[in-house]
Amino acid sequence: MSDKNIAIEIIKPFGPSIVRAQIPEHLIKKINEYVDDIVEDKEKSKELSHGHRLAGNVTQEFKLEPEFMKEINWGGFIGNIVAQWLLEESNKKITQFQITSSWIVRQFENEHNPIHWHGGHISGVGYLKVPDSFGETIQSKKVNSNGRLELIHGSRNFLTDSTYRIKPVVGDFYLFPNFLMHTVYPFQNKEGERRSVSFNALIDHEIYDAYGS
Repeated sequence: MSDKNIAIEIIKPFGPSIVRAQIPEHLIKKINEYVDDIVEDKEKSKELSHGHRLAGNVTQEFKLEPEFMKEINWGGFIGNIVAQWLLEESNKKITQFQITSSWIVRQFENEHNPIHWHGGHISGVGYLKVPDSFGETIQSKKVNSNGRLELIHGSRNFLTDSTYRIKPVVGDFYLFPNFLMHTVYPFQNKEGERRSVSFNALIDHEIYDAYGS
């Protein structure tokens, strides 16, 4: 073999891409204040409860009200990220973006979200609160999955992984195709809350439809 440098280009033609963005601090503050108010209002919490429609085995899941999403321009914020992502990824400009649902997940010690996928075209999750610690593993040398989000696609093989594990950080916002399977692991912290905001959205059918039907 020659030790001469050879120019190469790494190409990623297989598997769906994801995107990471940041939720601005003012939005985190507004959403957290909104959530805290809902939590204190038992009737409103019951009215907005969304847990029966979702996969999670967690303390509380409830929908964001349309009026609140409009007030904070939630759709505009997410739509701008999606437009930039798809333009860079596929060189296509979306002309339609509609949030079909957006909801809060409040997860506490030993709760989890089993493997599932979403409806719509584009989905995502952002982090509003995380515990000081997610706890340690029982076996110290094992990878710590506590409280992590894990995205799943296909099968592990040479030069390709089938999972991508994410440690929640306040402000981090991950967007991905609706069909991408994912799960959230339990954590150990009696005082901590893992609070996230998720959404499903529709874009132009012609862009989402890979089969041109």
